[in-house]
Amino acid sequence: MENKWWVLVMAVAVVMATVGIADGDSKPPPLVKIVKGKKVCDQGWECKGLSQYCCNQTISDFFQTYQFEDLFSKRNSPVAHAAGFWDYKSFITAAAVYQPHGFGTTGGKLTGMKEVAAFLGHVGSKTSCVLCIICGCPVVDVNAIDESNETRNYNYGATGEALNVDLLNHPEYIEQNATLAFQAAIWRWMTPVKKSQPSAHDVFVGNWKPTKNDTAAKRLPGFGTTMNVLYGDNVCGQGDVDSMNNAVSHYLYYLDTMGVGREEAGPHEVLSCAEQKAFNPSSSGTDAAS
Repeated sequence: MENKWWVLVMAVAVVMATVGIADGDSKPPPLVKIVKGKKVCDQGWECKGLSQYCCNQTISDFFQTYQFEDLFSKRNSPVAHAAGFWDYKSFITAAAVYQPHGFGTTGGKLTGMKEVAAFLGHVGSKTSCVLCIICGCPVVDVNAIDESNETRNYNYGATGEALNVDLLNHPEYIEQNATLAFQAAIWRWMTPVKKSQPSAHDVFVGNWKPTKNDTAAKRLPGFGTTMNVLYGDNVCGQGDVDSMNNAVSHYLYYLDTMGVGREEAGPHEVLSCAEQKAFNPSSSGTDAAS
């Protein structure tokens, strides 16, 4: 009887330890070094590689499994697209690749939480929105989008090259691997469409400083301009259209659900891209930022 009790205790301990690690608890202290006069850190699997960003809190420190479940509580319902596909582990595994580059680790806890809410707000605004972020399309059903060969080659080709996966010839890999889908979407979030332009990440966390042309085009740092980067004039510059309002409402709801509060989202002109000129207008192909 005593042996059985000991086995039970050990089993419970293992389960508790596993849950703790998955939820961001019981993490070892980071490795800290000074390189060229700058403090850099390594936090193991989630933020690895001696980065200044790894000296900050990681995503699992402030965003845990139960919060993901709250945000996507209906993702496994019978009517959901790809029920059983998305989960916290897939997201946090994908995010680990980009946390050393500042995804969710730029600035303090509040900025990190807001960026996670913003990114997932895009994802959650439509069930197929991870693909929408990759293809640069509006927040609609990706199956209804007829991409040109040039657009397809750029979006899937560039993403696949960055991830070392042949997405150009096998875009279905995204639909078969949740971690890869999140990686592709986060890569798009972190990567400028053009070298002369900001990424959605840079726009959101304040790394980007608008030029006079940007200000004239009503492009401001914040959530609204992330839609401009990701979707261009498919969503922005058209007034208060449903596709834009849908993404904004998801972002605000996620801020509330994560305990941040929508009051941290900023004023309407920061949230909206209703009157913004696109960085890359689809009609002319010229760079509005130039």
